[in-house]
Amino acid sequence: MTKHNLERMPNWNDIPFKKTFLDRYAQWTDIETFKVYSTSFLRRSIRINTLKITVKECKERLEKNWILTPIPWCKEGFFVEHKEGRRDIGNTLEHSMGYYYVQEAASLIPPVVLDPQKHTLVLDMCAAPGSKATQLSQYMENTGVLIANDYTGIRLAPLGINMQRMGCRNQLITLMHGQWFKDLSCDAVLVDAPCSGTGTIRKSLKTLRIWNPDMIKKLGFVQKKLIQKGFDLLKNGQSMVYSTCSHEPQENEEVVDFLLKNNETAKIEKIDLPLERSDPLFHFEKKQYDESIKHTLRLWPQDNDTEGFFVAKIKKEK
Repeated sequence: MTKHNLERMPNWNDIPFKKTFLDRYAQWTDIETFKVYSTSFLRRSIRINTLKITVKECKERLEKNWILTPIPWCKEGFFVEHKEGRRDIGNTLEHSMGYYYVQEAASLIPPVVLDPQKHTLVLDMCAAPGSKATQLSQYMENTGVLIANDYTGIRLAPLGINMQRMGCRNQLITLMHGQWFKDLSCDAVLVDAPCSGTGTIRKSLKTLRIWNPDMIKKLGFVQKKLIQKGFDLLKNGQSMVYSTCSHEPQENEEVVDFLLKNNETAKIEKIDLPLERSDPLFHFEKKQYDESIKHTLRLWPQDNDTEGFFVAKIKKEK
């Protein structure tokens, strides 16, 4: 693991980790290192929007005041730090013009892995507030159709605003529970599933307060419905991505294992990106997961000094 320069949060010793949480997570990772990273500020990062400006032009505009460091796994992504200590990267003219999206570095991974092509039909099943949807539209170069869906009306407002600000024109915004979709034949599907968010502690300490094992089980039930529906809507020979910002195996490896066990044509594809990664989990509470789970991507905050994330790429074989 690479050593990182961390800025600890104020009163980090007083952040309330539940004993049950720590005991659970100590089974899977170095718990003291996890606590250090989880109680340190998250690095700011952006994705330059090539629908409106080139990477070179945007860098030239920003580098007058900001230090930009490339994110290895996304050619449009940069860690940003102000030369005089400002933190408000979302408060610039360039941001208002839609030249870049303020997006966490690990969040960039699912669209990069999905790699949607031009002139195709792509479904983002859980799209709000739009970070990954705008990234998908960018990679599609505003061609084809991107169905950007979410399940509550209030979440569609920021989704629509962000799509408009970023100059996306190929989206169809829909409102429904993802498992209700039918009669689609998609070239690519992203299921960035609603989850417990245990990978986002660095920016949302309330996650620690609301965490409980019963909530994880309920979320896993919904996530299995979503991944199955996403797979059903996929054309033969095409691929989908399932992702969460959670560390819980019941939301990650177990959901993918469920899909594999119930669909003979579902095959996990390798994810080859220039980053540090941790071993996936192959069992939990007496459940043993498929061996091909080894090809999924499990990221702890300490791996790359980012949020925690889980990503799986699944092909629907002919």
